Amino acid sequence: MGLFDFFKEKPEQKPQPKPEEKQEKLDQGLEKTKESFFSKLGKAVAGKSKVDDEVLDELEEILISSDVGVETTVKIIRRIEARVARDLYLNTAELDQILREETTALLAENNLAEIRGFHIPQGITKPYTILVVGVNGVGKTTTIGKLAAQYKANGKKVVLGAADTFRAAAVDQLKLWGERVGVPVISHGMNTDPASVAYDAVETGQREGADVVIIDTAGRLHNKVNLMNELSKIKRVIQKFVPEAPHDVMLVLDGSTGQNAILQAREFTKATDVTSLAITKLDGTAKGGVVIGISEEFKIPVKYIGVGEKVEDLQVFDRKAFVNTLFKR
Repeated sequence: MGLFDFFKEKPEQKPQPKPEEKQEKLDQGLEKTKESFFSKLGKAVAGKSKVDDEVLDELEEILISSDVGVETTVKIIRRIEARVARDLYLNTAELDQILREETTALLAENNLAEIRGFHIPQGITKPYTILVVGVNGVGKTTTIGKLAAQYKANGKKVVLGAADTFRAAAVDQLKLWGERVGVPVISHGMNTDPASVAYDAVETGQREGADVVIIDTAGRLHNKVNLMNELSKIKRVIQKFVPEAPHDVMLVLDGSTGQNAILQAREFTKATDVTSLAITKLDGTAKGGVVIGISEEFKIPVKYIGVGEKVEDLQVFDRKAFVNTLFKR
């Protein structure tokens, strides 16, 4: 099936996946990361009965090579060192469970609110407006299409804004998603004013009683000043309709790029106030550990993760389920 055949097919209005189905998909999506991690871990503890300095050094190297990130890895290792010092003896057979416990505890201490995906927070002025940012090629427009489909499946009225006017392909792709999902797309075409598109999208959403407006933006980081100016202008014009908008500035990152995703997060958080993250393409990579590093380092909620091509494969991120799955044989 070709790309355009994919878009011509209307997504079925399926019931939401059951918890066991979501867990199975998460297991499958993280399979490459798990295989790589446990293969390296098995070699590190071969012939050893306890967690000693040599094992910890090997573990540190494994976590970093799994794209967990240096800072987060150091914190995890320190926690395990503290347990070794306290308990005096830790069996290497228990290392999987210890890693799971300490990583979960570390992420829980970030005090990030649990995410209720595909729902609208209470007490906001509709339409709930999401501004989506991210470099080209990370799956930004596809993520918007999947978000629109899932919001609609939850009974919400959605409007999309094609404000990535720098690339004709981005505008066309969003229109195709709109047709496939059955939601309107506000577009002025290529090389038009992105703020004008955003203005019309929010105005249309408010006039037609939409619950959610999702606005695509240009994925350029070569000039942060231009990016900041563009996003600031978009924010100003949509606030004429909804003073507190955008309610969410979502940064989309490609999990398969590993540390490059962390570098992108650093640059975008300097350029604008990012309030949530979506991490895509985890099913095709052994670098799934990057989700842990990003979540811990930036203290910005990871809202969604992509573990497959289907609409329902854009999952609400559950950090406990993610860590349990990652360290479960």
